[in-house]
Amino acid sequence: MITGEKTTGTALLLAAAPTGKGRLIDATDALPTLAAVPPSTLTRTAAGTIVELADPADQQTVLTRVRAAAAAPGPLSLLLAGQLHIDGKQGRIHLALARTTPATLRYTALPWEWLVNELKPRRPNCTRAIVDLIADPDAWRQIRAHGLTLGPGVSLYGRVAPALSRRRLARPAYLKAVAGTWRSGLTPPLPELHAKAAAEACHDGALFLAVDSMPAPVPAGTTAAPLDGAAEDPLPAILAAAHAGRHGEAASLAARWEAWALQTHGPGSAQAIHWLEVRADLAHLADDPGSSCELWMAAAGARLARHQAPDAPAVQAAVDRAHHQWQQLRDPQRARDLGPRLVSLRRSVPGQRPGATEAVQRRLEMLHSMPRALP
Repeated sequence: MITGEKTTGTALLLAAAPTGKGRLIDATDALPTLAAVPPSTLTRTAAGTIVELADPADQQTVLTRVRAAAAAPGPLSLLLAGQLHIDGKQGRIHLALARTTPATLRYTALPWEWLVNELKPRRPNCTRAIVDLIADPDAWRQIRAHGLTLGPGVSLYGRVAPALSRRRLARPAYLKAVAGTWRSGLTPPLPELHAKAAAEACHDGALFLAVDSMPAPVPAGTTAAPLDGAAEDPLPAILAAAHAGRHGEAASLAARWEAWALQTHGPGSAQAIHWLEVRADLAHLADDPGSSCELWMAAAGARLARHQAPDAPAVQAAVDRAHHQWQQLRDPQRARDLGPRLVSLRRSVPGQRPGATEAVQRRLEMLHSMPRALP
């Protein structure tokens, strides 16, 4: 407890993930850096309480701590690292805890809805949450489609990344970047802090969250605010338009957001690459493999230009997706035009599958001999 005469605040540090082979993220890796941050920075007050939960095992214990923190007067900061799963029976998102397994998810994990409900009675605009989360495939699909919030009046900033491999634990790089900025003595506004952390964290195709409790200015022609200072994340609405068949509308909105990212953060920034990859996904949904291939190649090139390693998961994923989209092309001339660029990229980023570069070369040679039909 930090004593003082001014308003008392609370910071709840929750880092949780299953023990054993079900663990997708080393959630507690961020706690030592956060522990070195001045408590007044965590609570945003001169006096406050810091509550730390490292790999808790019991959902009721966590609920009790969350409830006590939410009931406390003054500002509340929730700093959360962990992994998300879907309850197959009810389709609800859960935060996994230490004893969580797929079979026991409903009884050993913390329903995200519980967090929303505990924060709901709090006075608006005095609660902020900063999260660094990994989502399993089912949770990732739901979050990509519908977004993730903690209810009205709560600022939610952070990232949610898809689970890549059970053989390689993810790291809470975003939350560590936030803690590193605070530890250096800087306390920028939350949107600025978010932009800095997002640029530093290797996000592997992650969704960056920027849901502010107070509205922010929006780019002309859009219906949501920028990712770095936002009223809501525009991506769910864009994807909803695409899935509804309004591909032109979705592509136009994504292009406007990419232009905003280029103007605000510059070419090659993490934000600009994010929207480039969104456009690549939208082209795939619109059944335009040529454009999707070209955009994924551009995204891979941008990541390499940022000095990301050729074997970095996000770089390999971009090249693999470009390769896959190129294989879907049924226009021989378009495939021949894009083929040499893909070969060059494959030589730099061969990927995990042996012979990928040679496969592109063979198919390109076949295309030149079969101008009217693709193999």
